[in-house]
Amino acid sequence: MKCPVCGEIEDKVIDSRLAKDNTAIRRRRQCLNCFKRFTTYERIEEITPFVIKKDGRREAFDRRKIVEGMLRACEKRPISIEQIDAVADTIEQDLMERSEKEIHVSYIGERVMLALKKLDEVAYVRFASVYRSFRDIDEFINEIKELYELKESKEQQIEHEHIDEPENPQGAQ
Repeated sequence: MKCPVCGEIEDKVIDSRLAKDNTAIRRRRQCLNCFKRFTTYERIEEITPFVIKKDGRREAFDRRKIVEGMLRACEKRPISIEQIDAVADTIEQDLMERSEKEIHVSYIGERVMLALKKLDEVAYVRFASVYRSFRDIDEFINEIKELYELKESKEQQIEHEHIDEPENPQGAQ
């Protein structure tokens, strides 16, 4: 493995263990030239589907694009890198399990938006505004109204469920 510091190819593996998600092996390595340590990950190489872009071009699926788009949408929001990686992992796994060899970019975008809607409404609106290419402020406002109405209906449902619960008399268990 090429050392990221000095470029030397000779190294030794110091430690190997399963990564958190059990889908990769994490290896700590030490360069035999500069003695710097670095980490590598070994994953099963799966045949990834091609993504059909909006203009009809086809390109290999790239998980990094999902992560980068979500990072931009989640900037300065309380969303951890682990949460973003988990969403990207879920979407990637779904794509690998599908039988189609080509998947429309709209399917991937909708999956990202659905995940962001659950994680953080501000990040969702940011992503949606770029992904859906809102033509004007009215489209943007309509998206926010829909989000607000969905939030209100959820709150009413929770409130309604809370009212419908039978109260426990004191002392009853």
